[in-house]
Amino acid sequence: MADFVVIYYAPAPVREQAQRMAPKDMQAGMQAWKAWADGCGDALVYPGSALMGGQRVTPEGSSPRDSDVIGYSVVQADDMEAAVALVADHPHIAWGQGCEIEVYQAMRMPL
Repeated sequence: MADFVVIYYAPAPVREQAQRMAPKDMQAGMQAWKAWADGCGDALVYPGSALMGGQRVTPEGSSPRDSDVIGYSVVQADDMEAAVALVADHPHIAWGQGCEIEVYQAMRMPL
């Protein structure tokens, strides 16, 4: 089994809309995410975190970073095809409006 990082993207208008959601609508959205997570079973290693207030770091220093990246999860699967299958019906992409998911295989660094 390998680890795969699932990156969630949402454009600014969707992020702004989400911030204005009524609590009952937000709860319904979280129920959809929980149903997805439950469906993953043990393959879901880390359900995820929202990402906010990013900083870009370069040799010259750091600066605020405005990005469409809004969060991530970690899943385990035998291969990329299986990892992609785990997120094929994820509620995040059902939002439409430019919401996307990317999946990357995580390679541990031999330290």
